[in-house]
Amino acid sequence: MQIGVILGDVHGSVSPRDHLDGLLRQVDAAQRNGVRHITMGQHFLYGDLRWLQPIPTLARIAAELDEDVTLATTVVQVPLYHPVMLAEDLATLDILTRGKLVVGAGAGYREDEFTALGVDFSQRFAMFDEAIALMKSTWTDEVVDFRGKFWTVEDGHPHIRPWQDPHPPIWIGALKDHGVRRSARLGDGWPITPETRLPEMVRLLSIYEDERERLGRPQVKHPLRREIIPAPTTDAAFDRFEKMAKDRLLAYANRQLATRDANEISREFREVARKETFIGTPDECVAQISEMAAVAPIDTILVRAQWPHMSSDEVVAYLDDLGRDIVPAVRDIKSVDRVVRD
Repeated sequence: MQIGVILGDVHGSVSPRDHLDGLLRQVDAAQRNGVRHITMGQHFLYGDLRWLQPIPTLARIAAELDEDVTLATTVVQVPLYHPVMLAEDLATLDILTRGKLVVGAGAGYREDEFTALGVDFSQRFAMFDEAIALMKSTWTDEVVDFRGKFWTVEDGHPHIRPWQDPHPPIWIGALKDHGVRRSARLGDGWPITPETRLPEMVRLLSIYEDERERLGRPQVKHPLRREIIPAPTTDAAFDRFEKMAKDRLLAYANRQLATRDANEISREFREVARKETFIGTPDECVAQISEMAAVAPIDTILVRAQWPHMSSDEVVAYLDDLGRDIVPAVRDIKSVDRVVRD
């Protein structure tokens, strides 16, 4: 099993120069410590936090990439783009990475972003489905003739083909049953959110697998977005995570993320951490990962090394801890091929 890192936001008080330097330092430390996926999400108009846009940022990181490292967008908000533009941007990025790109795609969840960009939030899922179909046509067809509800392309002649044939793998984000079925139908993996606790994960993975079987599509393993927090003692690990993440998780709850409850985070942070992270001593973390891998087809685990207000030295120290205590042990863990159902 592999470990990946998701690159996040920084406070707006960090200068652009320090932001870039810290980002490149994080990428270097991640690769040096055996991290094999480097991924990045997306937001717009994010207030006092700066979230660099993923496609140009990952293009810059491609210049620093080791041969066995993959880049991924986790996730790009598809309905906020014209699909032809997004398809060409991603095909370009696939070429710049020499075919080491995964396209993580989602429909978005913050209504204020859609309002600001003049996109109907209530239509985002229908737009998403249509956009994916048009993007695949742009990647694979000699001539694009597409007539949809939202976009029409007549006699279009694509000029940028992805490096990968027919196109990069697509991870499609989802939170509920119908979204997981969409992911199974349209994509190549479901990026599981950290808030998805094990019983619900098993249920949703079963839905995914049933839909794949119905469609005659092969089963896959899924990226898991979940923190790994090692420390010399269990208590020290909980203290470390609270210092790293509590303020940020509260900010998520206040920014329209429906799966986050600010009151729960404030009152019961340790219980939230226990259910949503691999946390404790290194041996405890590895045991928790092994237990989940025994019932769920997961690979890669995506962690966040940098949280707002963390210094670059703290980020590197965390990645060094992962590289020393977690990555070598996890590399030997193999998850099940299909979810273990009761």
